[in-house]
Amino acid sequence: MDVLSDVVSAARTGRPHSGRVTRYAPFARRFPAVPSAGFHIVLQGTCLLLPPQGEPIALGPGDVVFLPRGSAHGLADDLSTPVSESPATLTGTHDSRGDETSADRPPTVVMLCGAYLLDGSGSHPLLNDLPEVIHLPARVGRRRELGTAVELLGVELDGDARPGSDTVLLTLLDLLLLYILRAWFEEQRVSGHSATGWAAALHDPAVAAALRAIHGEPGRQWTVEELGAQACLSRAAFARRFTHLIGQPPLTYLTWWRMTTAARLLRTSDAPVGTIARQVGYSSQYTFTHAFKRQYGSPPGSYRHHAGSSTTPA
Repeated sequence: MDVLSDVVSAARTGRPHSGRVTRYAPFARRFPAVPSAGFHIVLQGTCLLLPPQGEPIALGPGDVVFLPRGSAHGLADDLSTPVSESPATLTGTHDSRGDETSADRPPTVVMLCGAYLLDGSGSHPLLNDLPEVIHLPARVGRRRELGTAVELLGVELDGDARPGSDTVLLTLLDLLLLYILRAWFEEQRVSGHSATGWAAALHDPAVAAALRAIHGEPGRQWTVEELGAQACLSRAAFARRFTHLIGQPPLTYLTWWRMTTAARLLRTSDAPVGTIARQVGYSSQYTFTHAFKRQYGSPPGSYRHHAGSSTTPA
């Protein structure tokens, strides 16, 4: 089981949104925080990202900005331009109207902007490890798959919708999110900034093997010794290594992931609670309900009613 894909699948709710935005100078807009992960990708021109904290970030063609927690931020053509407030919109991170066009001058910047709705009730620690703003500058010969996804997404959003466009857009947006996360984790590994945490864990052969086992069979009655065998380490050595990188013991993470998986099944299927309990390793519905309530603050039935259920898996 691919852990990164599994985590993103569990966190995602609803449909992602995206749009093509054109800005003409002068412009400077600040966008409020929203309950979604947003992105900005520069296709043409330049602009400044005004992050929640720190110095402005200069953006150019091919640059990608990802805001995992939908933090408040701004976009401007120049620091001297007065900043106006923009309301949050359907896409969550940008005003899709853009600016008025002008026949006598080219646009200052053309961007792809969008958002992913994420389940905030039990955010995965992998996503919590991410900074407020991820900036992936364009580099020749680097991240070719990310550049290809951006190019294809731009083509789909340019002009009238074509047959199959809805499915193509959703697929490309899923790919874009995974490519962004993959690029960031890879940069952390290469730069040596990931001595602990999920960037290190995903590239640690032993811990990654145990994580794949847990995500592949969350309902199995795993022991620390069995997970250590997956990692080719002794029980004690594995437990220390896993806890050091992940921040919690193996069986604590196993229980947490079981509940996260159960929450996804409650949101996206109409399977009975007892069936879901068995799928995530509980023979007793009572024990499962107690564990679920401890993590989510409400029993499975109430959680499903509040979140809304669907007969179509995500």
